[in-house]
Amino acid sequence: MTDRSLFNRLKSGLAKTRDLLSPSLSTQKAAELELSDELLEGFEERLLMSDVSLELVQTLLNQLKLDVTQAKRERLPTTVSALFKQRIVNLLEPCNQAIILGDNKPFAILVVGVNGAGKTTTIGKLARRLKRNRKQVLLAAGDTFRAAAVEQLVTWGERNDVPVVAQATGADSAAVIFDALESAKARNIDVLIADTAGRLHTQNDLMTELQKVKRVMQKVDPAAPHETLLVLDASMGQNALRQAQEFHQSMQLTGLCITKLDGTAKGGVVLSIADQLGLPIRYIGVGEAIEDLQVFDAVQFADALLGLEPEV
Repeated sequence: MTDRSLFNRLKSGLAKTRDLLSPSLSTQKAAELELSDELLEGFEERLLMSDVSLELVQTLLNQLKLDVTQAKRERLPTTVSALFKQRIVNLLEPCNQAIILGDNKPFAILVVGVNGAGKTTTIGKLARRLKRNRKQVLLAAGDTFRAAAVEQLVTWGERNDVPVVAQATGADSAAVIFDALESAKARNIDVLIADTAGRLHTQNDLMTELQKVKRVMQKVDPAAPHETLLVLDASMGQNALRQAQEFHQSMQLTGLCITKLDGTAKGGVVLSIADQLGLPIRYIGVGEAIEDLQVFDAVQFADALLGLEPEV
């Protein structure tokens, strides 16, 4: 699949948020290097509606005013939309970090998040990506609480021709993942991806269980998990940000996957998450297809969010 076709999928996936923002970046106004009060008010209202935090909205608009003033002073050949895009890119670029597997073998990825965020589906799509890159993958069905969760992961394993270590519903999650990590090590597997039961960030006892999983994994490999990946549902808006803050405090996250961007106009929360946490955004989900789990790219995300064409 070409980069252009991937960008088109991204652009389509962000359509609801972009349609919310685009009236403030209409061709006529964006082509001019002018910031009227009307345009600023439109920016502010629509950024807030897309779930960018109030503090960040004010910061972005203040920066944009300074950028426009400087561009006028220096007579730069630019536009309001180009300047605004650059501000968004500057905000997101520190989060633009892909997972690097390195020499760890197996590289253990622990996937966490609340119920309904799309953890198991994300694991299935990620396993497919890794297999396409000729990595040997093993899945651990650590969500032993939710009905049919084990079966769902086994189905993804069969679909991707990837083995799954699983026990019956109700088994100890830490024990399942421990067995899977030992098995991955014995079989010289490249990547282990471990599912976990969904839990609210406010459920302290369940968060403690996650910490136990981490400690048990470290009995096999002191460096495990090499990636603690939080899957967030973008449609939760600012609540997704709060989830990320709480999970990070408890689990010391190393990366984020932000899903369901295609089903919401609240995609601006990605900007708030980048601003507040600065954690690597490993992947974003912009649809149901395998190809719709994409490696996060700050520049392409900004272009797709604002309805701009990528630079060649």
